[in-house]
Parts: sequence; C-alpha cells; structure tokens
Amino acid sequence: MKKIALATAFGAMMGLSTLAHAQQGPTSGVPAVGPDFQADSWTYGPRYDVSGEIEVWNPVRAKMEAGEHVIGITIRTNDPYVYCAAANSGYDFTWTEMQHEQNSWADVADMWVRCPRPQAMHGTRIAYTTEKEFQQAFDAGAMVVMVPTIDTVEEAQEAVNWTYFPPMGRHSSGGGQGPGFYNNVPGGYRATFNRNVVLILMIETLQGVENAREIAALDGVTALFAASGDIGNFSGYAEGQPEYESLISEIIAASQAAGKPVCGPSGWRWERPEFTCFQGPGETGLMNQGAQLALTPP
Repeated sequence: MKKIALATAFGAMMGLSTLAHAQQGPTSGVPAVGPDFQADSWTYGPRYDVSGEIEVWNPVRAKMEAGEHVIGITIRTNDPYVYCAAANSGYDFTWTEMQHEQNSWADVADMWVRCPRPQAMHGTRIAYTTEKEFQQAFDAGAMVVMVPTIDTVEEAQEAVNWTYFPPMGRHSSGGGQGPGFYNNVPGGYRATFNRNVVLILMIETLQGVENAREIAALDGVTALFAASGDIGNFSGYAEGQPEYESLISEIIAASQAAGKPVCGPSGWRWERPEFTCFQGPGETGLMNQGAQLALTPP
C-alpha cells in the first residue's frame, strides 16, 4: 500500500509540474512558424554570441595557427594511469587510437575523466565519419580529432559537419563529460568550441591525393595529414622513391595552397621543413626508451 501511495503522489507531482510548465512556458502565446516554414531561410540567433574576439584557449590550435610545431603522443592503452602519465609528459595532444585498437569509447571516457585536464589536450583518431563516432569523441572530451582515409570532398565535408556546432555544422549539443573539462574557458565551451577545435584529415589513398586540394580548401579543415605508411600501401612505392615523393609533394602543395599546416609522422620533423604537426611514438615505445636510458650507465 505504501508503494502504491508513493507512486500516486509522485504521479500527481509530475502532473502538476507538467501543467505548470505548460501554463508558464516561454512559448506560451507565440504563433507557430507555419506550414510554409523553410529551414534555409532561418537567420541564426544570438544565443552563443561572444562579446569581442573569441579567445583561442586550445594551445594546439594556437600553436598551429602560429606556425609552431605540435606533436601528439600515440595512446594505445586503456589504462588511465598510463594515459595520464603520457598526457603529462610534454606532448601537445594525445593521439588516442580508435582506428587500429580494440578500445571502446567507454574505455576512453574512463581514461579521460580520471585525467580531465592534463598538459596535453585530449585527442583521438576516430575510425570513420559517422555522427556517433564524432559525438562520442567530443562528448568524452576530445578537442583534437584525426579522421583517417579521407578520399573525397564529400567525406571531408561530412567530417566538418559532425565536428562543428551550428550554424557551421551539425554537432549535437548532447552533454557528456567533455564539456565539463572546459567549463571555465573564456567565453564558455559551447560558444567558443568552433574556434578552438582542431580537425585533421588524413590523406592516405590515391583518391585522397587526387582530391587533396579541394579537401584542404574546405572551411573547418584545420590541417591535412600525409599518412606515410598508407601512401606506400596504396601506391606500391616506398618512401624516397620518386613516385612516392610526388604524392607527398601534392599533399604539401594542397595544404600550402589553402594556407593550412601539413602533418606527418614525427620521424619527418627535422627532415621535412614543410611539416609542422606530427604523430609521435606510442606510450609503450617511450616506456622502453626511458627504461633503456635509466639502465644505461653514465
């Protein structure tokens, strides 16, 4: 009987709450847009306007725009302690691997929430260009996203659409833990996200090279990444061979024509001056190097 009484009381309260909301709601008395409404004719409102110039609070974005080098540490583990140590080891962002690893987004969210504000910005290479993949990355806390195997302008535009909030894109405002990591940034997370997120598109195939100039020119693409291994995989030529190098040169030219940085593996950092952003080594390799240094006699 007590359970029935509690359920009845709860239902009554919910009913009263709904009635009150209906009577006092902000849309009360406002006429509908009507059956002839067209979304394309809508003028986006001022809700997320920021007074003055939007500050770039993402240091990765700031350094890339200044032409400085940025390096991401590759993360293959799902261990939060290893992640946090790697993210505070001096790199600019984390390259949390979701294309070539078996980790889940629950694993990534757990690592990031246990290390919410490390020195490196949370970043990830997602697996494909779907709304769910982007949304889970951003809701978990990503501010740097790499997208593999971009072949066409249409694929690139899809990546832009799912990255950016309206009116620039179609990024849904769904909450998650990520916005809480950045709740004290100047201007607020939602209003300044589009100015601070970093979107890097990876050119890995011959089709990607063919369309690289149009891809780089898209508004919202921060940089192109010349995928050294897969350029060889898809072309049949090795680094240093003229055929291979001509493809890399085209990716560089596409980035330069669009006025955007070009990224590559960290092994190219000092060999190829055109490159300013890099995928660094993985956490396990760095652990091995550190152990060797520690064990080597002075």
